[in-house]
Amino acid sequence: MAKDRIAYVCSNCGQESSKWIGKCPSCGQWNTFKEIRIAGDTGSMAAKSAAQSVRANNNSKNKPMRLRDISAKDEPRIDMHDEELNRVLGGGLVPGSIILLGGEPGIGKSTLSLQTALQMPERKILYVSGEESAHQLKLRAERLSLPLEGGRLQGGDADNFLILTETSLEAIFAHIKEVQPELVVIDSIQTIATEDVESSAGSLSQVRECASALLRFAKSSGVPVILIGHITKEGTLAGPKILEHIVDTVIQFEGDQHYMYRILRSIKNRFGSTSELGIYEMQQNGLRQVSNPSELLLTQDHEGLSGIAISSAIEGVRPFLVETQALVSSAAYGTPQRSATGFDQRRLNMLLAVLEKRVGFKLMQKDVFLNIAGGLRVTDLAMDLSVIAAVLSSNVDTAIESGWCMAGEVGLSGEVRPVNRIEQRIAEAEKLGFTHMIIPKYNLKGINPKKYKIELHPVRKVEEALRELFG
Repeated sequence: MAKDRIAYVCSNCGQESSKWIGKCPSCGQWNTFKEIRIAGDTGSMAAKSAAQSVRANNNSKNKPMRLRDISAKDEPRIDMHDEELNRVLGGGLVPGSIILLGGEPGIGKSTLSLQTALQMPERKILYVSGEESAHQLKLRAERLSLPLEGGRLQGGDADNFLILTETSLEAIFAHIKEVQPELVVIDSIQTIATEDVESSAGSLSQVRECASALLRFAKSSGVPVILIGHITKEGTLAGPKILEHIVDTVIQFEGDQHYMYRILRSIKNRFGSTSELGIYEMQQNGLRQVSNPSELLLTQDHEGLSGIAISSAIEGVRPFLVETQALVSSAAYGTPQRSATGFDQRRLNMLLAVLEKRVGFKLMQKDVFLNIAGGLRVTDLAMDLSVIAAVLSSNVDTAIESGWCMAGEVGLSGEVRPVNRIEQRIAEAEKLGFTHMIIPKYNLKGINPKKYKIELHPVRKVEEALRELFG
């Protein structure tokens, strides 16, 4: 037998090297190379496996096909009985697909997967847990107490829901062959190990081999597999980068543990859009779907309070109104502070420079704190106008009248640039009872203001928007 070979693999990009390197030559990250052990094979075994692979290729049923002969029909979807999850997946779960669900510890990954599985009593589901005992899962399922047709479903009453506490990949496949499930959930991929790799569970080689084996099973059997993955302290999915490459969909469950809201975001999706967003509210008996996120992101009464502006934002294809809060005060320690929660701090610095240079408000010796209400992180550029309005409202200590909202991107010259999906933003503001909305003047082209009950105020520059708000 040949000796085992030691190789080093970058945990960030998957680059391999025969020796340890401090800085990865491919992605430029430092201290990302991890040691893996590759079992050696004899020459005869290698020749035998090569001959077997040649015979397998010759006997393959797959043949080259012309592009016009390939069917372009949509893949059939499995309804997850969860509108938010269905939306993020692109309309449901595709048979034979493999999904990777990532998130920080305690954010609710296991709760989401268990709750979703319990909502599908018509399908046989195998839930494999390598982290919790069957007793813990039973208690969690009973806490969920999901309401379904015909009464409330307690966790232990689902006849088609099977729980397996196992970490050996070979044993898992043996149980899958015996049970014949229609959906497999692995919680989590970092706890599963195969006997073919001589390393501990969670190592790069174990995660890579186990994920590849589960991928082959999903594609050959047509049974979808959901993998739950851990997150590193840098916020990336633990394991080799090839883990994200081989799966069909990568979705991330995120949110602040101190808030009750959770966001399900698609990072990669071979069967749908990556711009979709699902919002949940964490409650004592599980996760509640939030069909109207605006109701959670707006406080009920902020009349008379300065430093608050309402923006009509869009994340993915969902419009919602979000509250922007700002506090401006004199710098107490000489150097002014700039802090932003839920918003890009570099963009905040740019908007403050525009406010000082183009509008004439001196904020050089002022501390500026910005917060997006509800613990949400928003990347929509249409938030610019509400950020400037909230900062100025706090600076002059004058409240913005109730019933006003806005949407617009601010350029470096102080112009208000057009934003996309303006009609959806207007309709959302009108639905929630707003009476006035500031929009970019260019967005007024192509829409009829008379069909809306809300009064539209088109502006070209930041000064015009501030004049509309403060007179």
